[in-house]
Amino acid sequence: MSLEAEIKKTIRDIPDFPKPGIVFKDITPLFYDQKLCTDIVDGFIQKMKTRPDAILGIESRGFLFGFLTANKLGVPFVLVRKAGKLPYKTIKVDYDLEYGSATIEMHEDALKRGWNVIIHDDLLATGGTAEAAARLVEKAGAKVAGFDFIVGLEFLNGKSKLVNHTNNITCLVQY
Repeated sequence: MSLEAEIKKTIRDIPDFPKPGIVFKDITPLFYDQKLCTDIVDGFIQKMKTRPDAILGIESRGFLFGFLTANKLGVPFVLVRKAGKLPYKTIKVDYDLEYGSATIEMHEDALKRGWNVIIHDDLLATGGTAEAAARLVEKAGAKVAGFDFIVGLEFLNGKSKLVNHTNNITCLVQY
């Protein structure tokens, strides 16, 4: 069975979560199968067009496979968190949500100028948070080398926000 088929078979659909009409793609069953987790990390690495200098993970599910991938590559893993969650000096980016706005931050010394960075999260929906993370990378003087997601929800057209930073966008499965 292909990696995509194995992931799709394992992800659990939760209807009407977090609100009526939404079908939530629950990735937690992936973590019950360690071989599949290893295959997912290997899948991200095989699809990389360039070796990154760092992988940046978006809070909180982006930490999971992002850290494993960075660890396997032997490169730093950088946390991007909601405002006020990191203990050291930070740089921040504000961005718009469907209803309101939000702020994400990372430590000011997390990335080196000129580094190639892959931004990782579990799911690409509208692309707003990933695009904000890309602006954070660029604000630090680094370059967005790519985006990695386990799941892409094509019907929400999130890639359209990301192509301004790079065309290197990987979604292991698409819905």
